[in-house]
Amino acid sequence: MQSEELECLVTREMPFGKHKGTLIADLPGNYLNWFAREGFPKGEIGRLLALMQEIDHNGLKDILRPLRQKSGQ
Repeated sequence: MQSEELECLVTREMPFGKHKGTLIADLPGNYLNWFAREGFPKGEIGRLLALMQEIDHNGLKDILRPLRQKSGQ
């Protein structure tokens, strides 16, 4: 996991689907778990969604708090 990827979670918006426009860090757990079951998209967005799903699943969302403050979120 790269620190740049963590920063992307609090700055990058979901580009498609039901939660289009929502920050990846703010996506609901059930949506992330659906991707985990059905398959993550290819490319960067898929990697970010998989990372966020792991963070959410393991109850580690607090690690994003300093990055949110840094980015003004």
